[in-house]
Amino acid sequence: MRAKPVVPRERANRDVDEIVDHYLSEKAEQAAIGFIDALERAYLQISRHPASGSPRYAHELALPGLRSWALKRYPYLVFYVEQTEHIDIWRILHGQRDIPLWLREGAE
Repeated sequence: MRAKPVVPRERANRDVDEIVDHYLSEKAEQAAIGFIDALERAYLQISRHPASGSPRYAHELALPGLRSWALKRYPYLVFYVEQTEHIDIWRILHGQRDIPLWLREGAE
């Protein structure tokens, strides 16, 4: 199976910018770089093996196909849906947030 391109939505890109800005505001440049590395590894995993993400929130939110992938060493989840030709990245959210509420806000 070939890898599918990963296509983040505008809201997902804003999530990444906000996370990086947070680390930089805390003077944690290495954490910001590590976060980007972890995100790139997650995107690679998702692009090669889309079904490997957890479907937990798909059931909770009644959004068929929604999956999440946890970043290694960072408390963030990548939310995505596999499409025919690409991986649609919806959000990158902190695992301690009210995930259903934040996802609904991002889906509008």
